[in-house]
Order: sequence, then structure tokens, then C-alpha cells
Amino acid sequence: MPATSESVTIRIDGSRQVSGLLLAPPAARVCYVFAHGAGAGMRHAFMAAIADALAARDIATLRYQFPYMESGSKRPDTPKVAQAAVRAAVAHAASLLPGIGLIAGGKSFGGRMTSQAQAHEPLPGVTGLAFFGFPLHPAGQPSSDRANHLAGVHVPMLFLQGTRDELAQLALVRQLQQQLGTIATLREFDDADHSFHVRKRSGRDDAGVVVELADAFAQWSKALGTRPG
Repeated sequence: MPATSESVTIRIDGSRQVSGLLLAPPAARVCYVFAHGAGAGMRHAFMAAIADALAARDIATLRYQFPYMESGSKRPDTPKVAQAAVRAAVAHAASLLPGIGLIAGGKSFGGRMTSQAQAHEPLPGVTGLAFFGFPLHPAGQPSSDRANHLAGVHVPMLFLQGTRDELAQLALVRQLQQQLGTIATLREFDDADHSFHVRKRSGRDDAGVVVELADAFAQWSKALGTRPG
């Protein structure tokens, strides 16, 4: 019987708490602490589809809200607040699934806030970071400045990037991976945009891309023990 999501509450500090969704298959070998993007919360269809696909591969997920999303605001939290939420979610995952390996990251904004938190101070128990569409720059403004902090990350990183991502010019992403070296793995998804949508003429559909993403994540996560960092 497929695992079902369990609602949890994650306390950030004495005055703030956020909602989370734990999906933990019985044979889970690792848990992905999965932060949402700037414009949609943890229940977004893409987040749910990835969580289900990872569960089918014996990977647990803990999705969670950032405080601004929890309160219904459209304005993302400051990095300090967002990073505090990341740390709280990682700690909660560790308490819910003791003895299970932890990978942290997220979709777009959530992945960037997680990597900033890791660069500032390593997240306890986290052995790798995985990004579903790292937002390298604003649309139409190619730059790698948003990735400068990644030089301070010393655990393996997985970049899952669409070749049509308007927030991550492919040439710049490839250059970033080369600069980071063997600690970074780049997997490209042909014709996918920042939301991992593909056009009909690609001969694929969005559901197929989710399968590709989950397979790439599972393959990389299994190799973490032999990777640098």
C-alpha cells in the first residue's frame, strides 16, 4: 500500500511555527527536506508529484512552508527568516526519522535559501543538497552572482536544470558546475522550463519529466557515500 502524507508542525522559534508534510515509505533510506519555490507552497502539484515519485523509490520527503507562505503573504521572507525555517525543518526531519540520511534543498527559491543556510553554517546531518531548478538570476538578466555563496558549501550538490529555464541560462549553469568541480553534479532536462514543463513537440510530457527527475535524484542519492564532502 502506498505511503500517505502526514501533517506535522515545525517550530522555528518561540513565536513562529509552520506546517509540514511528511511522506515516509516503510523502506526509506534517506529523507529529502524539500522547500517550496517563491510563488507556490508545499502542496503545489509539482511538489506533490516529486514527493510521490521519490516515495516510490524509497526516499522520504519532508515538505514544509516558509513563514510568509504560511501566513498567506506573497512577499518572500528575508534570507535570515527563510534560513531559520530551513534549519528548523532539517532538525524536525532528523527527529521524525532518526538514523535516516538527510538531503536538503528545494524548488527554486527554496533550494537557494537552503544552500545559503548550508554555506553560512552546515546543516546538522545533511550529506548533500539537491536543487530542482536553481534560480541563478532573474529572467532576462543573466548572471552568476546568486551562486557566489556556493563556494562555501562543502557537501555534494545536485543541480536538476531544464534547458529552457529562464532563471538559469544553461551556459552559465554549466560554467558554474565546472567551477564547483566534482562536488557538483549537473543533470539537464531537455526542453524543460523553470517549472519543468515541456512542449508537446518535445515528444514528452510533464509527468514523464517528473519520472526523469526522480530517477536522477535517486541515482545521485545512492552514490552520496562515495562522493566528495
